[in-house]
Amino acid sequence: MALAKLGVVVLDCPDPRALAGFYAEVLGGTVEGEGDWVDVRVPNGPALAFQAAPGFVPPKWPSADASQQFHLDLVVEDLDAAEKGVLALGAKPLAERGGSSFRVYADPAGHPFCLCRC
Repeated sequence: MALAKLGVVVLDCPDPRALAGFYAEVLGGTVEGEGDWVDVRVPNGPALAFQAAPGFVPPKWPSADASQQFHLDLVVEDLDAAEKGVLALGAKPLAERGGSSFRVYADPAGHPFCLCRC
């Protein structure tokens, strides 16, 4: 028996509206809210929230000194097309392209995420 259910994943960042806009484009969601807390509602999926964090320092990947803390795995059908899209939206590659099942990037605020072929 579960003690709780997941409500929302919240990412700290310097500009909640801007980062919410990035993920809304990537996931096909809609941005809701203003100010220090902004949500992205994803059709048939969990919401993501973005919270203003004064003095935010992005994680470094890979680094033992500044751990990534967490990352998102985003499932895609076409890695090449998804990569082109996230790069156009401001993502930065974090690893060599290698491999046919996943690729690692940082969002515009520096959080690591992977595109994973389904």
